[in-house]
Amino acid sequence: VGLTEPQAREQYGDDQVKVYKSAFTAMYTAVTSHRQPCRMKLVCVGPDEKIVGIHGIGFGMDEILQGFAVALKMGATKKDFDNTVAIHPTAAEEFVTMR
Repeated sequence: VGLTEPQAREQYGDDQVKVYKSAFTAMYTAVTSHRQPCRMKLVCVGPDEKIVGIHGIGFGMDEILQGFAVALKMGATKKDFDNTVAIHPTAAEEFVTMR
């Protein structure tokens, strides 16, 4: 959802872009022989780290990204995500606990 990392770097410049990444395996698949790891990325710009891209691939990302898309459209910043209480244990919590 939003800009990719290369798009953000082209639009805002390398020095204005900060990227946060995380990996997670949902408990739903963690105890099986068919583990499905998830990968997540936040693309932020400027000194206030406005989020311009939210990306995820893996189990449940289709449902997770819908809610985060609203936050992106409303101009959320990394600080907004940091101030959000994570729902544990979920893959979605990775988006609000990235450091």
